[in-house]
Amino acid sequence: MVLLAAAVCTKAGKAIISRQFVEMTRTRVEGLLAAFPKLMNTGKQHTFVETDSVRYVYQPLEKLYMVLITTKNSNILEDLETLRLFSRVIPEYCRVLEESEISEHCFDLIFAFDEIVALGYRENVNLAQIRTFTEMDSHEEKVFRAVRETQEREAKAEMRRKAKELQQARRDAERSGKKVPAFGGFGSGGMTSVSSGSIITDSIVEPEKPKITPAAVRPSGPSKALKLGAKGKEVDNFVDKLKSEGETIMASTGKRGSDVSKALPPPVNVESVHLRVEEKISLTCGRDGGLQNMEVLGMVTLRVSDDKNGRIRLIINNNDNKGLQLQTHPNVDKKLFTADSVIGLKNPEKSFPLNNDVGVLKWRLQTTDEALIPLTINCWPSESGTGCDVNIEYELQEESLELNDVVIGIPVPSGVGAPMIGDLDGEYKHDSRRNMLEWCLPVIDANNKTGSLEFSIAGQPNDFFPINVSFVSKRNYCDIQVTKATYVDGDGPVRFSSETSFVVDKYEIL
Repeated sequence: MVLLAAAVCTKAGKAIISRQFVEMTRTRVEGLLAAFPKLMNTGKQHTFVETDSVRYVYQPLEKLYMVLITTKNSNILEDLETLRLFSRVIPEYCRVLEESEISEHCFDLIFAFDEIVALGYRENVNLAQIRTFTEMDSHEEKVFRAVRETQEREAKAEMRRKAKELQQARRDAERSGKKVPAFGGFGSGGMTSVSSGSIITDSIVEPEKPKITPAAVRPSGPSKALKLGAKGKEVDNFVDKLKSEGETIMASTGKRGSDVSKALPPPVNVESVHLRVEEKISLTCGRDGGLQNMEVLGMVTLRVSDDKNGRIRLIINNNDNKGLQLQTHPNVDKKLFTADSVIGLKNPEKSFPLNNDVGVLKWRLQTTDEALIPLTINCWPSESGTGCDVNIEYELQEESLELNDVVIGIPVPSGVGAPMIGDLDGEYKHDSRRNMLEWCLPVIDANNKTGSLEFSIAGQPNDFFPINVSFVSKRNYCDIQVTKATYVDGDGPVRFSSETSFVVDKYEIL
């Protein structure tokens, strides 16, 4: 079989894309495609037409044609098999079979065509192999992205460090009674005074960014934070990035839920006493209702970076009514916690470890009570004459939560094109390579507690499960917070910063 060219054209013979596998001029290709519609006999069902020199093997694609131009000596059965593979490739890259969509994804289609045919002869490949070959990543591109992200992280770290220095200088000036210095030419009136006894939490207003990098504070010239590090450091950062992202470069894995530092950015203001209240949820539901298992694990982590603040106590506010199991660190005075909800060391003369993350309190909630599900997902696939009509809806049952960056991943059948979307709250993305429809919602809270999505696609009801859900939140599910920190001697208040996160470890509807 000698395949001369593969093209997608309109019914009038206008070429949208064409890939030649032998030496052919553009004029000849356009002439062959322009003559193609005139050769077809109307009213007859055929898959090929011939001239004195070439054979056209074609398949209608709604308003377009997928056309293969071959020699007359080629095997017509192999030609038809190749044509079917070409026709299945196009919906993998184009959501709708229209001229504008074909033109937009022309290079993706041409790369896929090259995997099917080489030098005029069919390669022994299938659709899955073509998808794998065309997704091959560029090592240089990954290195470039890793280096750029490293630069951005270093720049942000330098910004936070400088902001902390400026704030510390301002506080020292206030304590000594001196005039608060002006930063960046904005004057001291632009800085809000903060009393030394106040508590800083993650709701603090971030310092104005123009005050961090003015000409009066930093000399002009390139910033060290934006300079490229040593080559070995770049490679290490790149390897760490690959390890953290799991099997694929762009897709996140199960580590997403457990690695809280990646789910939520750290607070800008970090004091010498810093607290992290972290929770992660693992949930499995049945598609017909019923909670199979739900587990919430939480922990309060303390980090002390100044030995002056080592001997402290934490006052815990526990308003939870879900039946938690609480457990303190072995070195924490359990009697004091049970009686007064205060975290303190058994030996008051000792200090908490410096520059170490210490888990002082953890809790666990395991239940099969459906009323405790924070976000319910209800999916109804119903068979129709052309495939399946799928209705999916969500409802926020825990109205005190505010869920951000919610993504509901729904599997869809492969090789049947993109789903036809009906009613939609939020946005959606169709990933044809992973055969996944992602329903994206920026925020779900008490004001946006319900929403729905409707779509139609060829398939069976079982094709749309399991459904996976991911989200992040700055409000924890179990109402446990650190309200105050005091010194062991004198009960004076201690300045501290805190961050709260609630993330997903696993959230499936089977």
